[in-house]
Amino acid sequence: MSARTGPNGKPPVVGIVGIDGAYGRWFARFFRERLGLRTTGCDPALAASPTPRELLGQCDVLVFSTPIRHTAAIVDDYVQAAGGDEAGMLWLDLTSIKQVPVEAMLRSRAEVAGLHPMAAPPKIGSLAGRVLAVCQARVDRWQGWLAHMLDSLEADCVDVVPAAHDRAMALVQGLVHASHMTQARVLRALAADAGGLPLLHALRTVGYELDLTVTGRLLSGNPAIYEGIQFDNPHVLPVLRELAVATGRLRDCVADGGEDARRALRRDFIAEPAALFDAGELASRSHGFDRLGYLLADLAERPCLSVYLPEDRPGSLRELLETFEALGINLASIHSSRTPDGQLHFRIGLDALPVALDTLRKAVEDAGIGRVLEASDAAG
Repeated sequence: MSARTGPNGKPPVVGIVGIDGAYGRWFARFFRERLGLRTTGCDPALAASPTPRELLGQCDVLVFSTPIRHTAAIVDDYVQAAGGDEAGMLWLDLTSIKQVPVEAMLRSRAEVAGLHPMAAPPKIGSLAGRVLAVCQARVDRWQGWLAHMLDSLEADCVDVVPAAHDRAMALVQGLVHASHMTQARVLRALAADAGGLPLLHALRTVGYELDLTVTGRLLSGNPAIYEGIQFDNPHVLPVLRELAVATGRLRDCVADGGEDARRALRRDFIAEPAALFDAGELASRSHGFDRLGYLLADLAERPCLSVYLPEDRPGSLRELLETFEALGINLASIHSSRTPDGQLHFRIGLDALPVALDTLRKAVEDAGIGRVLEASDAAG
Protein backbone atom coordinates (compact mmCIF):
# COMPACT_ATOMS: atom_id res chain seq x y z
CA MET A 1 0.00 0.00 0.00
CA SER A 2 1.36 3.44 -0.92
CA ALA A 3 0.58 6.53 1.12
CA ARG A 4 -2.02 7.53 -1.46
CA THR A 5 -3.89 4.24 -1.62
CA GLY A 6 -5.89 2.24 0.87
CA PRO A 7 -5.11 -1.26 2.15
CA ASN A 8 -6.50 -2.77 -1.07
CA GLY A 9 -3.91 -0.87 -3.13
CA LYS A 10 -6.51 1.43 -4.72
CA PRO A 11 -7.36 5.08 -4.00
CA PRO A 12 -10.24 4.93 -1.52
CA VAL A 13 -13.66 6.45 -2.08
CA VAL A 14 -14.59 8.81 0.75
CA GLY A 15 -18.15 9.05 2.04
CA ILE A 16 -19.16 12.00 4.19
CA VAL A 17 -22.17 11.94 6.49
CA GLY A 18 -23.19 15.59 6.62
CA ILE A 19 -21.61 16.48 3.29
CA ASP A 20 -23.67 19.67 2.91
CA GLY A 21 -22.53 21.15 6.22
CA ALA A 22 -19.68 23.64 6.48
CA TYR A 23 -16.93 21.13 7.22
CA GLY A 24 -18.60 18.44 5.13
CA ARG A 25 -18.29 20.67 2.06
CA TRP A 26 -14.75 21.70 2.99
CA PHE A 27 -13.48 18.15 3.42
CA ALA A 28 -15.26 16.95 0.28
CA ARG A 29 -13.36 19.60 -1.66
CA PHE A 30 -10.12 18.74 0.16
CA PHE A 31 -10.39 15.03 -0.70
CA ARG A 32 -11.21 15.80 -4.34
CA GLU A 33 -8.74 18.59 -5.03
CA ARG A 34 -5.81 17.84 -2.72
CA LEU A 35 -5.89 14.04 -2.71
CA GLY A 36 -7.61 13.40 -6.04
CA LEU A 37 -10.18 11.09 -4.48
CA ARG A 38 -13.79 10.44 -5.39
CA THR A 39 -16.23 11.58 -2.74
CA THR A 40 -19.85 10.86 -2.05
CA GLY A 41 -22.11 11.53 0.89
CA CYS A 42 -25.47 12.18 2.43
CA ASP A 43 -27.09 15.08 4.23
CA PRO A 44 -30.62 15.90 5.46
CA ALA A 45 -30.48 19.05 3.31
CA LEU A 46 -30.03 17.00 0.13
CA ALA A 47 -33.12 15.48 -1.47
CA ALA A 48 -31.43 12.46 -3.04
CA SER A 49 -29.15 11.32 -0.21
CA PRO A 50 -28.25 7.64 -0.11
CA THR A 51 -29.37 5.54 2.87
CA PRO A 52 -26.73 4.49 5.41
CA ARG A 53 -26.54 1.04 3.84
CA GLU A 54 -26.18 2.51 0.35
CA LEU A 55 -23.46 4.94 1.45
CA LEU A 56 -21.54 2.18 3.21
CA GLY A 57 -21.56 0.19 -0.01
CA GLN A 58 -20.12 3.12 -1.97
CA CYS A 59 -17.11 4.09 0.13
CA ASP A 60 -13.97 2.86 1.85
CA VAL A 61 -13.51 5.79 4.24
CA LEU A 62 -16.52 7.13 6.14
CA VAL A 63 -16.39 10.60 7.71
CA PHE A 64 -19.01 11.79 10.21
CA SER A 65 -19.40 15.58 10.01
CA THR A 66 -22.54 15.93 12.09
CA PRO A 67 -23.88 17.99 15.04
CA ILE A 68 -22.36 17.04 18.40
CA ARG A 69 -25.62 16.03 20.05
CA HIS A 70 -26.62 13.69 17.21
CA THR A 71 -23.25 12.15 16.28
CA ALA A 72 -23.34 9.08 18.54
CA ALA A 73 -26.87 8.13 17.46
CA ILE A 74 -25.96 8.62 13.79
CA VAL A 75 -22.86 6.47 14.19
CA ASP A 76 -24.96 3.76 15.87
CA ASP A 77 -27.34 3.84 12.90
CA TYR A 78 -24.39 3.14 10.59
CA VAL A 79 -23.08 0.37 12.85
CA GLN A 80 -26.47 -1.31 12.67
CA ALA A 81 -26.80 -0.75 8.92
CA ALA A 82 -23.31 -2.14 8.26
CA GLY A 83 -23.91 -5.36 10.14
CA GLY A 84 -20.22 -6.16 10.28
CA ASP A 85 -19.52 -5.38 6.63
CA GLU A 86 -17.63 -2.26 7.74
CA ALA A 87 -14.62 -4.41 8.69
CA GLY A 88 -11.73 -3.13 6.58
CA MET A 89 -13.09 0.43 6.39
CA LEU A 90 -11.72 3.54 8.11
CA TRP A 91 -14.23 5.64 10.08
CA LEU A 92 -13.43 9.23 11.09
CA ASP A 93 -15.39 11.95 12.80
CA LEU A 94 -14.97 15.75 12.97
CA THR A 95 -16.89 16.43 16.16
CA SER A 96 -15.87 19.10 18.71
CA ILE A 97 -15.92 16.49 21.48
CA LYS A 98 -14.20 13.17 21.09
CA GLN A 99 -14.99 10.61 23.80
CA VAL A 100 -18.63 9.91 22.93
CA PRO A 101 -18.25 9.78 19.12
CA VAL A 102 -15.05 7.74 19.26
CA GLU A 103 -16.69 5.24 21.63
CA ALA A 104 -19.63 5.03 19.23
CA MET A 105 -17.35 4.36 16.24
CA LEU A 106 -15.49 1.71 18.23
CA ARG A 107 -18.74 -0.23 18.45
CA SER A 108 -18.20 -0.92 14.75
CA ARG A 109 -15.64 -3.29 13.26
CA ALA A 110 -13.99 -0.47 11.28
CA GLU A 111 -10.67 1.14 12.06
CA VAL A 112 -11.34 4.37 13.92
CA ALA A 113 -9.82 7.83 14.42
CA GLY A 114 -11.42 10.96 15.80
CA LEU A 115 -10.45 14.37 14.42
CA HIS A 116 -11.22 17.87 15.67
CA PRO A 117 -10.16 20.84 13.51
CA MET A 118 -9.65 23.67 15.99
CA ALA A 119 -11.05 26.37 13.72
CA ALA A 120 -13.94 27.06 11.41
CA PRO A 121 -13.47 25.79 7.84
CA PRO A 122 -10.80 28.04 6.31
CA LYS A 123 -11.10 29.81 2.95
CA ILE A 124 -7.96 28.05 1.70
CA GLY A 125 -7.62 24.37 0.74
CA SER A 126 -5.62 23.23 3.76
CA LEU A 127 -5.54 23.63 7.53
CA ALA A 128 -2.13 25.33 7.46
CA GLY A 129 -1.70 27.44 10.58
CA ARG A 130 -4.55 25.64 12.37
CA VAL A 131 -4.47 22.94 15.03
CA LEU A 132 -6.01 19.51 14.47
CA ALA A 133 -6.65 17.19 17.41
CA VAL A 134 -6.12 13.54 16.42
CA CYS A 135 -7.41 10.58 18.43
CA GLN A 136 -6.15 7.37 16.79
CA ALA A 137 -8.36 4.89 18.60
CA ARG A 138 -7.96 1.80 16.40
CA VAL A 139 -5.82 2.26 13.30
CA ASP A 140 -3.75 -0.50 11.74
CA ARG A 141 -3.93 -1.20 8.00
CA TRP A 142 -5.06 2.39 7.31
CA GLN A 143 -2.12 3.94 9.17
CA GLY A 144 -0.15 4.93 6.05
CA TRP A 145 -3.11 6.47 4.27
CA LEU A 146 -4.22 8.37 7.40
CA ALA A 147 -0.70 9.73 7.89
CA HIS A 148 -0.69 10.91 4.26
CA MET A 149 -4.07 12.57 4.70
CA LEU A 150 -2.91 14.37 7.85
CA ASP A 151 0.30 15.52 6.15
CA SER A 152 -1.76 16.86 3.24
CA LEU A 153 -3.97 18.84 5.61
CA GLU A 154 -0.82 20.73 6.72
CA ALA A 155 -2.28 21.24 10.19
CA ASP A 156 -0.42 21.29 13.48
CA CYS A 157 -1.57 17.82 14.53
CA VAL A 158 -1.80 17.05 18.25
CA ASP A 159 -2.20 13.40 19.26
CA VAL A 160 -4.46 13.14 22.29
CA VAL A 161 -6.75 10.58 23.91
CA PRO A 162 -10.47 11.40 23.73
CA ALA A 163 -11.04 11.96 27.48
CA ALA A 164 -8.08 14.34 27.75
CA HIS A 165 -9.25 16.18 24.65
CA ASP A 166 -12.71 16.78 26.12
CA ARG A 167 -11.33 18.01 29.45
CA ALA A 168 -9.08 20.44 27.60
CA MET A 169 -11.92 21.64 25.37
CA ALA A 170 -13.96 22.58 28.42
CA LEU A 171 -11.33 25.28 28.99
CA VAL A 172 -10.07 26.00 25.48
CA GLN A 173 -13.56 26.30 24.01
CA GLY A 174 -16.18 26.10 26.76
CA LEU A 175 -14.64 28.70 29.07
CA VAL A 176 -13.62 31.06 26.26
CA HIS A 177 -17.00 30.94 24.53
CA ALA A 178 -18.86 31.34 27.82
CA SER A 179 -16.77 34.39 28.71
CA HIS A 180 -17.55 36.06 25.39
CA MET A 181 -21.22 35.13 25.42
CA THR A 182 -21.58 36.69 28.86
CA GLN A 183 -19.63 39.77 27.72
CA ALA A 184 -22.03 40.10 24.80
CA ARG A 185 -25.00 39.89 27.15
CA VAL A 186 -23.55 42.57 29.43
CA LEU A 187 -22.85 44.83 26.44
CA ARG A 188 -26.43 44.31 25.28
CA ALA A 189 -27.67 45.39 28.69
CA LEU A 190 -25.34 48.32 29.39
CA ALA A 191 -23.78 49.68 26.18
CA ALA A 192 -26.60 52.11 25.42
CA ASP A 193 -26.27 53.79 28.83
CA ALA A 194 -22.53 54.17 28.25
CA GLY A 195 -22.97 56.02 24.95
CA GLY A 196 -23.53 53.08 22.60
CA LEU A 197 -21.15 50.88 20.67
CA PRO A 198 -19.86 53.71 18.41
CA LEU A 199 -18.53 55.61 21.45
CA LEU A 200 -17.14 52.45 23.05
CA HIS A 201 -15.34 51.64 19.82
CA ALA A 202 -14.00 55.19 19.51
CA LEU A 203 -12.53 54.85 23.02
CA ARG A 204 -11.28 51.30 22.45
CA THR A 205 -8.20 49.74 23.97
CA VAL A 206 -6.32 46.96 22.23
CA GLY A 207 -7.78 44.47 24.72
CA TYR A 208 -11.32 45.69 24.11
CA GLU A 209 -10.91 45.49 20.35
CA LEU A 210 -9.45 42.00 20.47
CA ASP A 211 -12.20 40.81 22.81
CA LEU A 212 -14.90 42.40 20.67
CA THR A 213 -13.42 40.72 17.59
CA VAL A 214 -13.76 37.30 19.22
CA THR A 215 -17.24 38.14 20.48
CA GLY A 216 -18.31 39.33 17.03
CA ARG A 217 -16.97 36.16 15.46
CA LEU A 218 -18.99 34.07 17.91
CA LEU A 219 -22.19 36.08 17.43
CA SER A 220 -21.94 35.80 13.65
CA GLY A 221 -21.38 32.03 13.70
CA ASN A 222 -23.67 29.03 13.81
CA PRO A 223 -25.42 29.05 17.23
CA ALA A 224 -25.78 25.27 17.16
CA ILE A 225 -21.99 24.86 17.30
CA TYR A 226 -21.63 26.98 20.44
CA GLU A 227 -24.70 25.36 21.98
CA GLY A 228 -23.22 21.92 21.43
CA ILE A 229 -19.88 22.86 22.96
CA GLN A 230 -21.60 24.13 26.13
CA PHE A 231 -24.27 21.42 26.54
CA ASP A 232 -22.70 18.25 25.13
CA ASN A 233 -19.27 18.23 26.77
CA PRO A 234 -19.82 16.99 30.36
CA HIS A 235 -16.64 18.74 31.52
CA VAL A 236 -18.01 22.22 30.71
CA LEU A 237 -20.51 22.51 33.58
CA PRO A 238 -17.82 22.28 36.34
CA VAL A 239 -15.87 24.95 34.46
CA LEU A 240 -18.92 27.24 34.33
CA ARG A 241 -19.46 26.72 38.07
CA GLU A 242 -15.86 27.73 38.73
CA LEU A 243 -16.30 30.75 36.45
CA ALA A 244 -19.41 31.78 38.37
CA VAL A 245 -17.58 31.44 41.72
CA ALA A 246 -14.64 33.50 40.44
CA THR A 247 -16.90 36.19 38.99
CA GLY A 248 -18.87 36.37 42.25
CA ARG A 249 -15.65 36.65 44.23
CA LEU A 250 -14.43 39.49 42.04
CA ARG A 251 -17.80 41.24 42.35
CA ASP A 252 -17.66 40.96 46.12
CA CYS A 253 -14.14 42.42 46.23
CA VAL A 254 -15.20 45.42 44.17
CA ALA A 255 -18.39 45.87 46.20
CA ASP A 256 -16.36 45.89 49.42
CA GLY A 257 -13.88 48.43 48.08
CA GLY A 258 -11.63 48.33 51.16
CA GLU A 259 -7.89 47.80 51.33
CA ASP A 260 -8.29 44.13 52.26
CA ALA A 261 -10.52 43.61 49.21
CA ARG A 262 -7.97 45.35 46.98
CA ARG A 263 -5.21 43.12 48.32
CA ALA A 264 -7.44 40.09 47.76
CA LEU A 265 -8.00 41.11 44.15
CA ARG A 266 -4.28 41.46 43.50
CA ARG A 267 -3.58 38.12 45.21
CA ASP A 268 -6.49 36.00 43.98
CA PHE A 269 -6.91 37.34 40.46
CA ILE A 270 -3.41 38.42 39.45
CA ALA A 271 -0.57 37.02 41.57
CA GLU A 272 -1.87 33.48 42.09
CA PRO A 273 -3.04 32.98 38.46
CA ALA A 274 0.31 34.37 37.24
CA ALA A 275 2.06 31.55 39.10
CA LEU A 276 0.54 29.13 36.58
CA PHE A 277 2.90 30.56 33.95
CA ASP A 278 6.65 30.88 34.05
CA ALA A 279 8.23 34.28 33.58
CA GLY A 280 9.26 33.55 30.00
CA GLU A 281 5.74 32.65 28.91
CA LEU A 282 4.25 35.71 30.60
CA ALA A 283 6.77 37.92 28.81
CA SER A 284 5.99 36.18 25.52
CA ARG A 285 2.24 36.65 25.99
CA SER A 286 2.73 40.32 26.82
CA HIS A 287 4.90 40.78 23.74
CA GLY A 288 2.31 38.99 21.63
CA PHE A 289 -0.34 41.41 22.87
CA ASP A 290 1.90 44.34 21.82
CA ARG A 291 2.38 42.79 18.37
CA LEU A 292 -1.36 42.42 17.90
CA GLY A 293 -1.76 46.05 18.91
CA TYR A 294 0.75 47.13 16.26
CA LEU A 295 -1.03 44.94 13.70
CA LEU A 296 -4.41 46.50 14.51
CA ALA A 297 -2.85 49.95 14.17
CA ASP A 298 -1.35 49.04 10.79
CA LEU A 299 -4.65 47.64 9.54
CA ALA A 300 -6.40 50.89 10.49
CA GLU A 301 -3.94 53.05 8.55
CA ARG A 302 -5.27 55.27 5.78
CA PRO A 303 -4.62 55.76 2.96
CA CYS A 304 -4.12 52.14 2.04
CA LEU A 305 -4.09 49.84 -0.93
CA SER A 306 -4.97 46.15 -1.11
CA VAL A 307 -3.22 44.43 -4.01
CA TYR A 308 -3.59 40.90 -5.31
CA LEU A 309 -0.50 39.49 -7.03
CA PRO A 310 -1.76 36.75 -9.37
CA GLU A 311 1.69 35.28 -9.96
CA ASP A 312 3.24 33.92 -6.79
CA ARG A 313 6.83 34.05 -8.00
CA PRO A 314 10.13 35.55 -6.83
CA GLY A 315 10.28 39.22 -7.77
CA SER A 316 6.55 39.97 -7.85
CA LEU A 317 6.61 42.02 -4.67
CA ARG A 318 9.81 43.79 -5.75
CA GLU A 319 8.13 44.91 -8.99
CA LEU A 320 5.21 46.25 -7.02
CA LEU A 321 7.49 48.21 -4.70
CA GLU A 322 9.40 49.61 -7.67
CA THR A 323 6.14 51.13 -8.91
CA PHE A 324 5.67 52.83 -5.56
CA GLU A 325 9.26 54.09 -5.67
CA ALA A 326 8.82 55.49 -9.18
CA LEU A 327 5.86 57.55 -7.97
CA GLY A 328 7.75 58.76 -4.90
CA ILE A 329 5.47 56.96 -2.44
CA ASN A 330 6.73 55.79 0.94
CA LEU A 331 5.15 52.74 2.58
CA ALA A 332 4.02 52.94 6.20
CA SER A 333 3.26 49.21 6.55
CA ILE A 334 2.77 46.06 4.51
CA HIS A 335 1.02 42.83 5.48
CA SER A 336 0.08 39.73 3.57
CA SER A 337 -3.48 38.69 4.30
CA ARG A 338 -6.56 37.10 2.75
CA THR A 339 -9.83 38.50 1.54
CA PRO A 340 -13.09 37.03 2.95
CA ASP A 341 -13.04 34.73 -0.10
CA GLY A 342 -9.56 33.47 0.79
CA GLN A 343 -7.66 35.39 -1.90
CA LEU A 344 -4.06 36.16 -0.87
CA HIS A 345 -3.20 39.83 -1.09
CA PHE A 346 -0.97 42.54 0.32
CA ARG A 347 -2.50 45.33 2.37
CA ILE A 348 -0.21 48.34 2.12
CA GLY A 349 -0.49 51.35 4.40
CA LEU A 350 0.82 54.51 2.79
CA ASP A 351 2.32 57.79 3.99
CA ALA A 352 1.02 61.05 2.56
CA LEU A 353 0.45 60.51 -1.15
CA PRO A 354 2.17 62.76 -3.73
CA VAL A 355 -0.25 61.43 -6.37
CA ALA A 356 -3.96 60.68 -6.43
CA LEU A 357 -4.94 57.22 -5.19
CA ASP A 358 -6.55 56.48 -8.55
CA THR A 359 -3.23 57.30 -10.24
CA LEU A 360 -1.49 54.74 -8.05
CA ARG A 361 -4.17 52.18 -8.74
CA LYS A 362 -3.83 52.70 -12.50
CA ALA A 363 -0.02 52.47 -12.37
CA VAL A 364 -0.14 49.11 -10.57
CA GLU A 365 -2.70 47.62 -12.93
CA ASP A 366 -1.17 49.08 -16.11
CA ALA A 367 2.18 47.53 -15.18
CA GLY A 368 0.49 44.11 -15.11
CA ILE A 369 1.85 43.42 -11.64
CA GLY A 370 -1.42 42.72 -9.93
CA ARG A 371 -4.97 43.80 -9.33
CA VAL A 372 -6.06 46.43 -6.85
CA LEU A 373 -8.77 44.91 -4.67
CA GLU A 374 -9.36 47.96 -2.50
CA ALA A 375 -8.12 51.53 -2.29
CA SER A 376 -9.11 53.88 0.49
CA ASP A 377 -8.16 57.32 1.65
CA ALA A 378 -11.01 57.52 4.12
CA ALA A 379 -10.26 58.35 7.71
CA GLY A 380 -9.79 55.24 9.88
